Amino acid sequence: MRDRHSGPWSQLGDNMGNNLHDIIAGKVCPYCGRRTVLADSSEIYGRSYGPIYLCRPCRAYVGCHKGTTRALGRLANEELRLAKNQAHQVFDRLWQENLISRHEAYRILAEELAINPDYAHIGMLDVAQCREVVRIFSKVYSDLKS
Repeated sequence: MRDRHSGPWSQLGDNMGNNLHDIIAGKVCPYCGRRTVLADSSEIYGRSYGPIYLCRPCRAYVGCHKGTTRALGRLANEELRLAKNQAHQVFDRLWQENLISRHEAYRILAEELAINPDYAHIGMLDVAQCREVVRIFSKVYSDLKS
């Protein structure tokens, strides 16, 4: 079992340790360790949805909370964006269909992934953890629907 006080980005290795706060804040790319730029999302989407943190060499980015420059999670490359989307589809339907509360869903997420509840957000997870979310919450959904 993982240390519940470690973050879900422990796979980044020791070389990223000094930049962990900046990685969480979207200011350093977890893939290459370079500083990111705060750019407009139109650079990615063709129209503006607000600011994003962007690592151009890695094509990794993360959006910001509405009206702020506070990152929604860690930067994600294409593989991680797909994995997070799949995790959200399975995870969100539980509380959107009122099968469990959103708070309870996040409590289960933290418990099942053995991570600190402060880090229990899909935006903070890696690809392997997102796949685990799909596995776990598909079963939870199935169990609650039967």
